[in-house]
Amino acid sequence: MLSVTVYSTGPACIRCKMTKEQFEAKGVHVDVVELAENPAAREYVTEELGYSEAPVVVVEDGTGQDHWSGFRPDQINRVAAAAACPIQQGRRRP
Repeated sequence: MLSVTVYSTGPACIRCKMTKEQFEAKGVHVDVVELAENPAAREYVTEELGYSEAPVVVVEDGTGQDHWSGFRPDQINRVAAAAACPIQQGRRRP
């Protein structure tokens, strides 16, 4: 099962809100981390991942390579499709 985290600058960030809403509309649960309230998360996003604008989306798929910044409907659709099809994640349907 994919785990999706959206790093947000807060409720005023419309792109953050749209990203979360699009994932939820497609049935994908997201964990939201507020960067202003979490210095370690802010350091992770800026220093380790190299992003300077929100939202930052990290998909825990085992590779550590699936992440992006900004409102990206194309990426949201890709992740939602993968979440709906376990075969694409290396698992077979019963």
